Amino acid sequence: MLFTKLFSLAILLFSFGLNAGTIQGKVVGVADGDTITVLDATNTQHKIRLQGIDAPEKAQPFGQKSKQSLSQMVQSKQVTVEYQKKDKYGRTLGKVLHNGTDVCLEQIKLGMAWHYKQYKSDQPKEDRTLYDQTEQDARAKKAGLWIDKAPTPPWEFRRQKK
Repeated sequence: MLFTKLFSLAILLFSFGLNAGTIQGKVVGVADGDTITVLDATNTQHKIRLQGIDAPEKAQPFGQKSKQSLSQMVQSKQVTVEYQKKDKYGRTLGKVLHNGTDVCLEQIKLGMAWHYKQYKSDQPKEDRTLYDQTEQDARAKKAGLWIDKAPTPPWEFRRQKK
């Protein structure tokens, strides 16, 4: 019985590990405040959706500023993407790091994105806690989009557009 449970756990952990990975490469495109394209060493392009955040849509207030912010941080720079899976659009969902800095967290800190709590279970607990606290700090400082009294979250904006 114990052997069966341990074996099942080992299979589960092994299969989870097969989905985890890292992409390293140069950012060749910034679509918006939470989506980039990375070109790896084999000249393969990867569309990356920044994990744990949701940035304003381009047509929303701060949508263009959020894109510009992300561009300034990563455009034409080398990044590392730590990922577990792809989203429903086939984009790699990952934590983006540039010179050891968590780019996703920086977007929240600058008030250029929300912590995307709907998908917080996809994040490690430490990141969930840190991203949530960082959003609260950005709100208190009225950083970026938080200068507005009641900014519309992108998930609500997208729902209204349907």
